[in-house]
Amino acid sequence: MTDLQNIVFPSLKDRVVIITGAGQGIGRVFAKAFAMAGAVAVIAERNEKTAASVAGEIIKADGHAFAVTTDVGDPASIAEMIELVEDEYGRIDVLINNAGIFSTLEMRPFDQIPLEEWEQVLRINLTGPFLCARAVLPAMRRAKWGRIINIGSGAVRLGRLNYLHYIATKSALMGMSLSMARELGPDNITVNAILPGATFTEIERKTVTAAQKERIITMQCVPRAETPEDLVGTALFLASDASAFVTGQNINLDGGVTGS
Repeated sequence: MTDLQNIVFPSLKDRVVIITGAGQGIGRVFAKAFAMAGAVAVIAERNEKTAASVAGEIIKADGHAFAVTTDVGDPASIAEMIELVEDEYGRIDVLINNAGIFSTLEMRPFDQIPLEEWEQVLRINLTGPFLCARAVLPAMRRAKWGRIINIGSGAVRLGRLNYLHYIATKSALMGMSLSMARELGPDNITVNAILPGATFTEIERKTVTAAQKERIITMQCVPRAETPEDLVGTALFLASDASAFVTGQNINLDGGVTGS
């Protein structure tokens, strides 16, 4: 597991970083890591209780956090979150589009996916990042500086079966990242996507058995389970001044399961 204490990006100090879905899993680890790096971690999370819990963890460790109850599928909720953040800090530097529906999905052939579930996954996993990116643009354009990081999935490159709605949204997110990067480059705003492999968190995944987990690990060059901490270094880099000329990239972080 990556030692977060050894990952240092001084340019992140006092940056305001919005992380959607940061009440658990990967988002929670991102929030704590950015706060550890000196940034303000804005926990934009639909579950008010978990958002407050993560903010409490960060504040207890002498970090800076701001919890805002946010539904990324609701433009009004996003607008309210942006207003609260700007009123509190006067700036928005980084957006990490992490919120998504996955662990609760039932694996099934695509012709058995209910239309309502299909539309819900698209709403949260794809429309949500679009709405959030659009909402942070005024602040980033005023500053002539910004970082947008979309959390995709390495499962796209594997053509993972029985998750067609999830794969479709994460595939689209890769293309959206490149197109956004071309549009926003003149404003000194970079857009990149991180593609994690099978990342194991505290969130229960009933669809993955112990045998399947071992099979995933054997596919990797690094023979151990991937954790959210393994994604942190790349996220911090992409949010920092060190990545000023890195944009439009889809970065695999799967222990070597897939190539470029």
